[in-house]
Order: sequence, then structure tokens, then C-alpha cells
Amino acid sequence: MRPQVVLLSTLLLNATLFAANLYIALISGSRTILAEAILAVTDLIGSALLLWGLRLSRRPADLQHPFGFGKERFFWAFVSIVVTFTIAGIVALVTGIDQWADPRPIGHLAEGLAVVGATLVASLIGISVTLRELRLGRETLQGLLESSHEGLKSIFYQDAVAVVGAVIALGGLLAVYETHLDAIDGAVAATEGLLLVATGFVLTAESREYLVGRALAPQVARDLLGLVERDPRVLRVRSIQSMQLGPDDALVALRINFQDGLTTDQLESAIDQVGQSVRSSYPLVRHLVIEPES
Repeated sequence: MRPQVVLLSTLLLNATLFAANLYIALISGSRTILAEAILAVTDLIGSALLLWGLRLSRRPADLQHPFGFGKERFFWAFVSIVVTFTIAGIVALVTGIDQWADPRPIGHLAEGLAVVGATLVASLIGISVTLRELRLGRETLQGLLESSHEGLKSIFYQDAVAVVGAVIALGGLLAVYETHLDAIDGAVAATEGLLLVATGFVLTAESREYLVGRALAPQVARDLLGLVERDPRVLRVRSIQSMQLGPDDALVALRINFQDGLTTDQLESAIDQVGQSVRSSYPLVRHLVIEPES
């Protein structure tokens, strides 16, 4: 999967959506459409932060960072989630409550319905871009959501929430059009804000695990152990320790009990061949430490 394609397409879509929604929000006074504009601009900022994190993560390792900068992507994904969901959600919630408590008349409902409809279509296009990239990379949506690609997951959830939010907004604006109750506009904006905040809490908790230091998935660790122990010179793997250093980068440390009687040269050869086997089968493992044990 090409993360830069997903991020750049999201940037372009959200820039267009922000301009359109903000203009209609200003001329109509609708807090629902203003909430859509807030979501678009924060998605725009979030995508820019993810691109920045992707760029920083590609710096080569140095003396102060011997394992590279892969965790930059986890950090900037965390920042993106906070900005996109939590801050945007609170702003949308507050503006919605204000309109609900003190309703002010809104106009240009036809234009509002049109721009929200366009937002819905654009969000669906964003999801289709992600799904297309998954197909090209022979990956699945379930695999993405279970992976450590926090940034790409954030983008997908942004689009998914945008779709749900646009559907809610369309229903709310239609209700205002039919009933002429302007307070509904505020209630819809507040609902969109609550949806964003709730999603942000879930993603923030998951992102925190990778910042602290999360091990490889249990199934991946078991498969890796099975691969190592199939080597006839390996009696047993005493322990395995791992940490995700980035979405495509992991550190693995193995304590291996090799057969007795191996010479120094034979032991070195066994370690090299085990390491080569692990790296060829699991390209994710870029840093491998093997500690032989008698």
C-alpha cells in the first residue's frame, strides 16, 4: 500500500470540502454545515501532520537513534488523531449546543444540502481510494484495521466518520427545511461533535500502545518461533522479545538454545542462517538480535 497516495488524495479532497462548506456556512448561518467545515479543515491539518511524520520517519539511523525514526509515524498519527477528532469534535459540540440553546435562523438550505451531499460523495471517494490501494497491495481492510498503520487507519476512520456525519447532516437539514425548527440545526452539529470525540478516544487509546512500545502480534510471534525452531541446529527458543518501531519496522530479540557440540564457526553460521531466514520471511523485522545459549 502507498500511504503517500492516500494522504495526498485526502489533502486535496479536504481542501476543496473545507472551502465549499465554510462558504455555505457563512452565508447560511448553519452550525451543521460549519461542523462539516470544521471536520474538513481538521482532516486537512491531520493529513498534513501524517505526511510530515512519514517524511521524518524515513531519516537514516544515527548515534542518538540507532533503530531509526520509525516511531515518528506513531507520534504524528497520535497528534493527528487528537487534532482531527478530539479538538474538532469539541468545537463542533460547543457550536451545536450554542445554536440548540439559542436558535438563530438559517437560510440557503438548498445550497447547504448540495454542499453536504458533495461532502458525502467526496468522503466515499476517499474511502474508495484507500480500498483501491489495499487491493493493489494485495491487502484487506481487516488487515489494515488490525495493523500498526495508525496514520492510514486514522485517514480511513476520518472518511468513515465524514460519511456518517454527512448522512446525519443531510437528515438534519431536511428536518429543518420541513419543520422550520432552527434548533434542530444545533442538535445535529452537537451530534456530529459527539461522534468525533468518541472516535478520537478510541483511536487515541490504541495509538498510545504503539508510542509506549507494543510487541508483535501474538500470531506473528508464534509463526516466527515456529520458523526458527524448524532449524535442525536449534533445540529451543528460550525467549522472544519484540517491539514495533514503526508500521513497517520491528525489533526482535531471541535467546536460542543451539545444539551442544557446535564449534564457534558452526555456531556463527547457524546464527547467520537463522537471521537470514527470519528476515526473508518477515521483512518487517529490520532489527534482529540473536543471543545463543548453551
